[in-house]
Amino acid sequence: MGLPTVWGAVAITYKLGCPLAQQNGLGARIVTCAVFFAVGTGLILHVRRGLLRELRQIRKVAGAAQGALLRPLPPRIDGLNIAAVQFSADRGATVGGDLYDVIGTEYGVRVVMGDVRGHGLAAIGTVAAVLGSFREAVHDETELPGVLRRLERALARHLRERAKAEHPSSGLDADSPVAEEFVTVLLLEIGHDGEVRALNCGHPWPYLLRGHAGPTGERGPVEHLTAGDPLPPLGPFPLPAELPVVRCGHLLPGEALFLHTDGVEDARDSAGQFFPLAAALTEADRTQPVSPQSVLRTLFTQLLGHAGGLPSDDVAMLVLRNDRARVPMQQGEPLAHQLK
Repeated sequence: MGLPTVWGAVAITYKLGCPLAQQNGLGARIVTCAVFFAVGTGLILHVRRGLLRELRQIRKVAGAAQGALLRPLPPRIDGLNIAAVQFSADRGATVGGDLYDVIGTEYGVRVVMGDVRGHGLAAIGTVAAVLGSFREAVHDETELPGVLRRLERALARHLRERAKAEHPSSGLDADSPVAEEFVTVLLLEIGHDGEVRALNCGHPWPYLLRGHAGPTGERGPVEHLTAGDPLPPLGPFPLPAELPVVRCGHLLPGEALFLHTDGVEDARDSAGQFFPLAAALTEADRTQPVSPQSVLRTLFTQLLGHAGGLPSDDVAMLVLRNDRARVPMQQGEPLAHQLK
């Protein structure tokens, strides 16, 4: 406030103490107007500079907070080459309603990909609750069902606390808007031998990128891994007593998994056509060897071109390529990947 006070004092001193300011002639009035215009302009520029400094500081703090929430993934974890990209539908935000993380544990590399109902800044609190629970549970729980139940409990606590804060008199009842919140979650575990195990709560299944046709020639370079109906999303209904883990075969050296949220497949062009994800993956998979970075670069470029700009929903994509040394084929292991 020091400089604005000085400018204000100069303007008042000129008006009260300068003989020219007491005159009523046209020239005197022009000079007086010029003085006050200069003082006003200086005040506006000073305030503007202060607001810009504050805005830069706020953006710096917000960027650090969002980076800690959805932290950048390392390029390699336990022999897996990793690349990820995320886009928030809210302008200026780097984190939205999509979440992902990859963590190496003594049980194998564990992966989460999720999508919170809604998009943008309103979903960040739920993203924080789920990711925070995942980052602890993957080291504590020996099996994937235990990790999933920890996520369910963390989400339930978050929704209860949010309901109390937003609707202190009603709580988390059926009519509360918070009661309608849910999160789709895909949990993967890639063992040290390359075996892939999964639990899916209402999330899109991943794609397997072989980079070559199957041994019998019956399967192409890109395969959509599906295993019947997934479990319901976390939130509206409790998990069933039994959580059968889906075994997805082995991720062989050189092969990759592509995980995504529904914002990718739901992107539409001007004619209302959905983004052809399988065809785009086949195109991206032609470059050998399969590079996670090149796959994401090709897909994101095609997605922007298809949507005619940035999509209207949050988007997250993750690619994991097995760069480990080839392991001996297990007895009874089929040559082609099959869900068991």
